[in-house]
Amino acid sequence: MNQPFNYLDRNEFNFEPSQKVVDAIKNFDPKTLCFYTRIYDEGKKSVISVRLSEIYGVPEEQVLLTYGGEDMLKNAIHYYLMKGDNKKILIPEFSWWYYNRVASECGGTFEMYPLHEKDDTFAYDIDEVIEYTNRIHPRMLLLASPNNPTGNGLTPEEVGRIMENIPEDTMVLIDEAYASFITSDTDYIAPLVNKYSNLIISRTLSKFYGLPGLRVGFGFIGKGHTQFESYVNKYLGYNRFSEAVALAALDSDEHYRHVADDMEWGRQLYKRELGALEGFKVYKSVANFILIKYPIEIKDRLMEALKVQNYKIKFMTDKGLESCLRITLGRKEQTQTVVDTILKIVKEQ
Repeated sequence: MNQPFNYLDRNEFNFEPSQKVVDAIKNFDPKTLCFYTRIYDEGKKSVISVRLSEIYGVPEEQVLLTYGGEDMLKNAIHYYLMKGDNKKILIPEFSWWYYNRVASECGGTFEMYPLHEKDDTFAYDIDEVIEYTNRIHPRMLLLASPNNPTGNGLTPEEVGRIMENIPEDTMVLIDEAYASFITSDTDYIAPLVNKYSNLIISRTLSKFYGLPGLRVGFGFIGKGHTQFESYVNKYLGYNRFSEAVALAALDSDEHYRHVADDMEWGRQLYKRELGALEGFKVYKSVANFILIKYPIEIKDRLMEALKVQNYKIKFMTDKGLESCLRITLGRKEQTQTVVDTILKIVKEQ
């Protein structure tokens, strides 16, 4: 019997959904599909936007709903780069390749600002981000927190300092797809969105809630963007099945906190077992993946050894990260298998 393949290269979810999510799927009433989801009488988009407004303390009209976090990025970047003559976006140097592709789709251009390797982490230089933004004056500034693939994030204080010191006509999009794995604190979101009209914070159910196949993204935008809200939100509503499952996921924090604990166990295992090995460096991560520098001469043997066991991790090819692995934090037995395989290959050198 063939063993299932273990994809630890995609930052997908290798755990079980919560029981509430399972029950929502089992108990879903197909008859509800006969009706649109828009709450006409109240002028609300969806029961999801209403629930998110309650959870995050942001007015419902400033809650954005999209077809996953990818759709949020595409809608925001396309909309703001296509309006007016300024079609430039600033993105982090080591980040998701998709950012610059989205810009090019709508005739936009991008420039990169640096991320810096410091000890066992990568980090934004806040003063440098501010300097780049003022000098280049882009239509959009993209910040990823946590950033993929480096795993580093921004504090609310750092976000506030950036917002205070850049042009007000530069829209700032913070991609928080990987937020929530380390902390459950979201109290900073409403004050930031209420204070800065040029801010969008994007989140998703794909990562922490482990539902990438559901395609539900959400976000929050500062005041005064009625046209963009109309552009991104669906007038007739959303998908009733997705709504039911999303509500169940949002009500399952305890389950997903346990999953996050298992991921933290994995972070510590990688650090303990690989961190002291010659040629290795295990970077700090606040996401559901971890970046590890390794001796690139073992690449082919390691790749083959993992393949034999039906495992796949990401061998980075980005400029400056060619000697790094990005590994999704999976179940404990998956993490242990990857660690044991790496140790075995190192020992055979």
